[in-house]
Amino acid sequence: MEKPKIVFLDEYTLSGANTGRLRALGDYTGYEQTAPAEVADRCRGAEVVITNKVVIDRARMEALPHLRLICVAATGMNNIDLEAARERGIEVRNAAGYSTHSVAETTLGAAIALRRQTVWYDRFVKSGAYSASGRQFHFHGANHQLHGSHWGIVGLGTIGHEVARLAAAFGCEVRYTSTSGVARAEQYPALPLAGLLAWADIISVHCPLNDRTRGLIGAAELRQMKPTALLINVARGGIVDEAALAAALDGGQIAGAALDVFCAEPPAADSPLLHLAEPDRLLLSPHNAWSPLEAVDVLIGCIERNIREFYA
Repeated sequence: MEKPKIVFLDEYTLSGANTGRLRALGDYTGYEQTAPAEVADRCRGAEVVITNKVVIDRARMEALPHLRLICVAATGMNNIDLEAARERGIEVRNAAGYSTHSVAETTLGAAIALRRQTVWYDRFVKSGAYSASGRQFHFHGANHQLHGSHWGIVGLGTIGHEVARLAAAFGCEVRYTSTSGVARAEQYPALPLAGLLAWADIISVHCPLNDRTRGLIGAAELRQMKPTALLINVARGGIVDEAALAAALDGGQIAGAALDVFCAEPPAADSPLLHLAEPDRLLLSPHNAWSPLEAVDVLIGCIERNIREFYA
């Protein structure tokens, strides 16, 4: 059988990893990035298109009559018009589970960094202020341990479960709220969102972005949290109202927050998140919680397997 034509639209999302396993599967072309207007031309004649975040909507599918398989180099598939794909007989496969450990580790690391004010203390020592202080110890505001904390999880899926396991191993009491509306038996107690927000010292968000979760945590929800609590979102931008979060941090309604995802990526230079009165209250990363080398290697393996299984 003739090898299929395969196009990867945004290879940069693999962080420079070796794509040899994918290149061996067919007539392969990879592009660092692809603008929306370039999709149809670059994918012309392709049977397989790989995309992480490049949108493939109905119009683009209609322009690609040879397209048979879309491989999403991620777990979320909100950049693909799934209904249009079904109508046209195009199979869509994602890469589930490749980043479970890395995203969970990022979540725990963010909580520890914020609870212990790691960034502030690092800068304090490197600035020379510690050397000039004349004191062996220095303390800045409240400093908390994880052990004994209340950890609330919004969305107890695969990543949520792993975060719950790690938080419990650190001595946290764990509860969760479901965003799917599906009730099921879990080892952790369930609470409605309002109850979870009022109870938790740390809230971490691990649900998909959909009609149920868009704007799920806004100004009213932030007011329900403890003034000593943290909010961590490693799921999707749009679940947390960014302007409301910035106002809550500046107003002392919550103690701190960590975001790996944003409503617009990258965020605009005038985003209120980038102009806080106390920037150390907010820990930011550029949507890369999923990206350790080990996770990317698993991701490439998922894409390879999806293509092989499709043609098998």
